[in-house]
Amino acid sequence: MSFFSKVSKTTAKQTSGEKEGVARLQPGLADRLAGETKAFVKNLVPYLPQELIGGSIPHLAGTEEEAVWNAASQACGTEKVHFVYSVEDKRIWYLACPSSALASSPDSWCPLAAALPGNSEYWDRETVYLYEQEGMASALRWDPDTGRMQVFIGASRTLLPRIQSMDANFVTLNPDVADVVPWRNRMLKTEKLSRGAARVLLLVGIFMNLVIFGILSFQYFYTNIVKRDLAKVKRDTDRAAINLTLQANQSLQSDTINHMVRIQALLDELRLLDGTLVKYEVSSGKVVWEALVKPSFTGSLKGVRTEVIPGIEKDGRVRIRGNK
Repeated sequence: MSFFSKVSKTTAKQTSGEKEGVARLQPGLADRLAGETKAFVKNLVPYLPQELIGGSIPHLAGTEEEAVWNAASQACGTEKVHFVYSVEDKRIWYLACPSSALASSPDSWCPLAAALPGNSEYWDRETVYLYEQEGMASALRWDPDTGRMQVFIGASRTLLPRIQSMDANFVTLNPDVADVVPWRNRMLKTEKLSRGAARVLLLVGIFMNLVIFGILSFQYFYTNIVKRDLAKVKRDTDRAAINLTLQANQSLQSDTINHMVRIQALLDELRLLDGTLVKYEVSSGKVVWEALVKPSFTGSLKGVRTEVIPGIEKDGRVRIRGNK
């Protein structure tokens, strides 16, 4: 692609950007959880940090941010780094700078980030991307021999002639039409998530306390204000008490003691006759008893008529039966 065709495409893109508008930032989930949507800065200012570095590392899905932070920390010599990255061709392309380099412009972004592979201003690796601001210039290019990404930054009067002497196509980045690529900071993100988690726990605690207070209030209202109809409860209680009294009286009127006395009298009388009581049964109010006596026995016991059951027992006695 020639330089003129790129310029034409850039002009068309700028025109489209003026009509459709540039993609602006929106608060993320962490900002909403932390309750910081009002403090979220949507319009970042273009800024070129003087300690900007860039590079690429192999892409391993799911570990992009961890890998970029680790590489940027080693390159900058500190864990407090700001970085941006994009993923293309199984590699991660990133720009980074120490967090202290953004001390004068905290709410900013680097326009060179828009030229990373996959971002809005990227064309190809044969193009050199330029950005100039306040007497400082920067360039992003790929080495044609090694394919490594290179970042140049310095005074405009010395850097631009050097870059423009290269045999390559050039594109000047326009931050007004490029899609904003915000810096990332791992520590700030962790702190924001911590604030979000604390806020969620606080809201959940308040909600649970309100629910408990509502339940207690309803219980108090139901216990002390609602009028209860105890007439049915009183009737059921009186009926149960009467039934228990009747059952107690029936238990006291049981003729168990009478039968025990009767059995003892039979035993005493049979002992005089050398007899043995072998059965005493009470069924439906009727008493039937049986005893073994000598074959010579005839008559009755205590005035109770008895009958002799035919047959002789093994011990030579006969069985008699009485009922009452």
